[in-house]
Amino acid sequence: MVTDTLEQIAALVAKGEVRVSEHGYDELAADGILLRDLVAGMPAAEPVEDYPAFAKGPCVLVLQRDRDGNPVHVLWGIPQGEKSPAVLVTAYRPDPKRWDVGLKRRLT
Repeated sequence: MVTDTLEQIAALVAKGEVRVSEHGYDELAADGILLRDLVAGMPAAEPVEDYPAFAKGPCVLVLQRDRDGNPVHVLWGIPQGEKSPAVLVTAYRPDPKRWDVGLKRRLT
């Protein structure tokens, strides 16, 4: 089920209104994830956790895939009080020991 937050972020990404946080750049580089794969794959993003009332602005953790089909969790947000841009806060390869088989629910 697509959330309002994800719809807003997907629309911003489609318009090219994207920024990457410094932490996001570090994590992309550390895990060998290409930003262009995440931008291109946004239409297929699946919401994992939605935080519409987060203090720094609405954000959503989504499951995406890189060009090789490998899973990537991406936290996208919109700065508090703003309508743009979509900010890639962080991205990482999910640890299957910490997530269910579909990588959309945390294991306790």
